[in-house]
Amino acid sequence: MSRLHLHPESHLVARIGWLRAAVLGANDGILSTSSLVLGVAAAAAKPHDIVIAGIAGLVAGAMAMAAGEYVSVSSQSDTEHADLARERRELSGNVGFEQAELANLYVKRGVEPELARQVAMQLMAKDALAAHAHDELGISESTTARPVQAALASAATFSVGAAMPLLMVLISPASALVPAVAIASLAFLAMLGAIGARAGGANMLQATVRVTFWGALAMSFTAGIGALFGTVI
Repeated sequence: MSRLHLHPESHLVARIGWLRAAVLGANDGILSTSSLVLGVAAAAAKPHDIVIAGIAGLVAGAMAMAAGEYVSVSSQSDTEHADLARERRELSGNVGFEQAELANLYVKRGVEPELARQVAMQLMAKDALAAHAHDELGISESTTARPVQAALASAATFSVGAAMPLLMVLISPASALVPAVAIASLAFLAMLGAIGARAGGANMLQATVRVTFWGALAMSFTAGIGALFGTVI
């Protein structure tokens, strides 16, 4: 009898947790810092003041991203733990009902009733809570909330993203600072969109166009407001 040779598969869904936080952090780092720099520069500020504003934006943004991600993902984690605690109580109170409930889920997916009952029994015999967490609640190892990981990823990638337009401020001549920062930041955003799409298995062109368009729009508004107030005030 021939034996099946199975090879391990790497699924993109396993990257959802860190990929979302990383892309969001880097995107915000580039966009918010470049917009801040362009707004201040358009107000006819001195290069020294622009650098200080950019550094302040980097530090404040990284801390805000970390705190925001931690609070947000912690709320998700709290909800998951509450659902698991309730499921644990239900399993200890009425195993028969929970087994029938799990089997009914499989029947709805197209499994024959008798086979669904056997599958439910075997899965619950191994780990009843894990079976219900995965198939009833949709909680799995690859999608479970990780607040600290999300916070660190967001803060780190925000800082990396924010450093890119700041670098352009430092190396660009004062007369060409605004166009240099704008063009370089759009290039960074386009590259980030392509990298994120590649890592997530999405359409690279669509992701690149999307992030570049909204980045250009945001920077245009900020630069326009900076120029307006720099003239008025």
